[in-house]
Amino acid sequence: MLTRDFYYDLPEELIAQDPLRDRSGSRLLVLDRHTGEYEHRIFKDISKYLKAGDCLVLNNTKVIPARLIGEKVSGHSPDNNSPGARIELLLLKRKENDIWETLVKPGKKAKPKTKISFGNGLLMGEILDIVDEGNRLVKFSYDGIFEEILDQLGEMPLPPYITHKLEDKNRYQTVYARYEGSAAAPTAGLHFTEELLEEIKKMGVEIAYVTLHVGLGTFRPVKVEDISQHHMHSEYYQILQEEADKINKAKKKGGRIICVGTTSCRTLESSSDEDGYLRAGSGDTSIFIYPGYKFKIMDGLITNFHLPESTLLMLVSAFAGREHILRAYNEAVKERYRFFSFGDGMLII
Repeated sequence: MLTRDFYYDLPEELIAQDPLRDRSGSRLLVLDRHTGEYEHRIFKDISKYLKAGDCLVLNNTKVIPARLIGEKVSGHSPDNNSPGARIELLLLKRKENDIWETLVKPGKKAKPKTKISFGNGLLMGEILDIVDEGNRLVKFSYDGIFEEILDQLGEMPLPPYITHKLEDKNRYQTVYARYEGSAAAPTAGLHFTEELLEEIKKMGVEIAYVTLHVGLGTFRPVKVEDISQHHMHSEYYQILQEEADKINKAKKKGGRIICVGTTSCRTLESSSDEDGYLRAGSGDTSIFIYPGYKFKIMDGLITNFHLPESTLLMLVSAFAGREHILRAYNEAVKERYRFFSFGDGMLII
């Protein structure tokens, strides 16, 4: 199967630049994955498609303000070129001893031993090494608590297709975000309000939480022609025993396991056996789901509309069929849905 098989034409003006004031007021395209039939609803109608005994699985990762703007410190670079030059860092993955794997722009100004000042020295970083795909290992030094300094200096790492400035950082967080570590939001969850989740619970739907820290690889394009040759980025996940028990119990009793977002889906599919039994635990996953994949545990998916030729579009195509998905996407374009991170939602069931 080829990457171009997952292309669709999207007018640029349909890329949502700002979140709606009402999280659950976005539109919802409901797709029957078996028949390909669809209908148009509002997201808050999602409860009409859930029933007692179902289990809704949410990714409770929290986005960190991972984008830092600093400047090179004079006299602290291997070639001493461009002191005071502007350097942008994007925190990707926490290592140990205040060391982070980062994406640095411009990379040519970030050679090992280069020192960078953020917030007039409130935070200092030193480039230690260059690792996979040109990323840099950076060691930070500071006085105080790193998370508090990051909250003061950092910006939300919005996807490259969003050009508007985000006025409220919380609008790029789900209302149930708990564990810090993501470079991007699990955007399907942005549609939920606390009131909507409470309504769903009262219906007898179980709510379970997993954690997958979303990496920047989410936005990396597929550069190979044959999709089977694509290598996925690795992301950290954790499933607590209590949450695994909820999901396994619902599955055993005949309830549907409905994932909120492709990250929740990838977490469950990474840690389930062939019989659909979910194991608690943690680790890194680089699972790549594309057509031909046999789902082990997921029965339904709440998601947003994804980029053409992306791994996320391939995942939803594996679940509902490429033809059904592309037909639904073309309908969404025709009906002027809002696309991508701050866009409208889709329920595949």
